[in-house]
Amino acid sequence: MKKLLVNLLFSTICLALSTGRTVLAQKQDLGVFDGHGDIGAVLKPGSAAYNPKTHTYELSGSGYNVWFDHDEFHFMWKRMKGDFILYTRASLVGKGVDPHRKVGWMVRSSLDGKSPHINAVEHGDGLTSLQFRRTAGANTEEIRSKITGADVIQLERKGNTYTMRMAKFGEPFVTEQVTDLPLGDEVYVGLFVGSHNKDVLERGVFRDVRISVPAHDGLVPYRDYLASNLEILDVTTGNRQVIYNVPKSIQAPNWTPDGKTLLYNGDGLMYTFNLAKRKPTVLNTGDVKNNNNDHVLSFDGKMLGLSSGVKELGGSIIYTVPVTGGSPKQITPKGPSYLHGWSPDKKTLVFTGSRNNEYDIYSVPSAGGPEVRLTDAKGLDDGPEYTPDGKYIYFNSSRTGTMQIYRMKADGSEQEAITNGEFHDWFPHISPDGKWIIFLSFLKEEVKPDDHPFYKHVYLRMLPISGSGQPKVIAYIYGGQGTINTPSWSPDSKRVAFISNSAENSVSPIEK
Repeated sequence: MKKLLVNLLFSTICLALSTGRTVLAQKQDLGVFDGHGDIGAVLKPGSAAYNPKTHTYELSGSGYNVWFDHDEFHFMWKRMKGDFILYTRASLVGKGVDPHRKVGWMVRSSLDGKSPHINAVEHGDGLTSLQFRRTAGANTEEIRSKITGADVIQLERKGNTYTMRMAKFGEPFVTEQVTDLPLGDEVYVGLFVGSHNKDVLERGVFRDVRISVPAHDGLVPYRDYLASNLEILDVTTGNRQVIYNVPKSIQAPNWTPDGKTLLYNGDGLMYTFNLAKRKPTVLNTGDVKNNNNDHVLSFDGKMLGLSSGVKELGGSIIYTVPVTGGSPKQITPKGPSYLHGWSPDKKTLVFTGSRNNEYDIYSVPSAGGPEVRLTDAKGLDDGPEYTPDGKYIYFNSSRTGTMQIYRMKADGSEQEAITNGEFHDWFPHISPDGKWIIFLSFLKEEVKPDDHPFYKHVYLRMLPISGSGQPKVIAYIYGGQGTINTPSWSPDSKRVAFISNSAENSVSPIEK
C-alpha cells in the first residue's frame, strides 16, 4: 500500500510537470472565475488570486495598454452566455508609474489580444470611461464619464447593449451606454489590470464582486422568481458578505436582538437562520402558511408579527406568534393589512391598510382591538416603523407624486418629509441606537412612485435620524421587492441584512 501511494504521488507530480502546471496551481481558488492569464505579448507575467477570508480578488498586470488595435494586460475571467450584470468596488494599489494604468471589468469575444471587447475602466489619474473595440483589430473607441475617481464599477449587458454605471462609493451611479455591439452570445467576462507600461507590473484589488443574471423580459411578477442571496452589510465600510444562497425567492430578513438569528419568509413559510451554523429551519406558524415579506419582531425579540394572505378576508391579515413558534393569533379582522412596526412597549402595531380603496397607516393594539387611522393624505402611505424611544413613526408616502420618507409623531401628528424626491424611497428602518435610518431607493426611470417591484437596480441609502444632510449610498443592489421590506439592523447598529437576486447564483463558494 505504501508503495502504491508513492507511485501515485510520483505520477501526479509527473502529470503536473508535463502540463506545465503545479499541483498547487491546480488547487488555486479563483472564487467565481474559471481562469486567468495574460492577454497579448506582455514582458512581465501577471497574476491573479482570490482571498476567501477577505472575499477580495487581487490582480497584477503589465502591458503597453488596452488601446488602439491590440491589448496587453492581465485578465481573470469566466465564460458566460446571455445577459448579465457585473459589479465590484475596485482600486489600484500604490502611486503607480503611469497615470493611465487601468483597473475594471471587461467583456471579450476571445482571449486574443485583438479581440472585440468592451470595458468599464478606472485609470490611475481618475479618468473613468467606457472603452470598446467593435471588430477584431479595429481601433478602440471611448466614451468618457462625467465623473472621475470612481471606485464602484458596474457593467451590464442586455442583448448587444452595454451599460456602464460608475460611482464614487456613497454616491449614486453615473451612466454611459453603447448600443449595437455584437460580441457574441458566449463571451469572456472578468476583472482586469493593465499597467500602461510594458516594463511595469501594477496591482489592483477588487471587493464585493458580484456577477448577476437579471430577470428575462417574459418574467411574470409574483409567479416567476429568481435565486436569492442573503447578504450582510457593514454600514460603515460598505463591505458585503453573502452568507447563504438559494435557487428560489427568500425575502426580508429580520435580525433577532441577541444577534444570533435571522428570520425571513419563503414559499409562504417563515424560516429562522442560525448565523453560526449558516443553516435555515422552518418556523412553526400553525395553519398560517401564506406569509409575505411584511413580518416584524417585537423590540424584545419574544414575539413575531406576521402578514399572511387570506383571500376570504380581503388579502393580507396580521397575526402574532411567539418567536419560538406556535399557533398565531389573528389581529386584524380584514385585509389588506400589511404589518411593518411594533411599538417598543409591545402594546401597539402599525401597519399599512387599504380601506375604501385608499392605503393609509393604521395602528392597532397588539392584543387586538379597534384600528386607528394615522394618515389620510391622497396617495400610498406605507412602511411605518417606530423609533426605539416610541416617540415617532417613520414611513414612506407618494402624496407629492414621488415616493419619499416621512416621519410623524406616534399619534399621527406633525407629518413631515425627510427625503427630497431624487429617487422613489421606501421602507425606512431605524437603527437600534436611534441614530440612523436606512431605506431602499428605486430609480425614477425604472418604477412608478407607488410601486416597489422585484428585480430592479436599487440603492440602500443611509441618513442621520434627524434627516439632515444628503443620504449616503451604502449598497448598490440588483433586487427591490423583498430586499429589505422589514427592520433588519443588527442589535449593535453596525450591520444590516438584506436580499439580492440573480437568475443564477454567482457566489461560489459561499463567502465564509
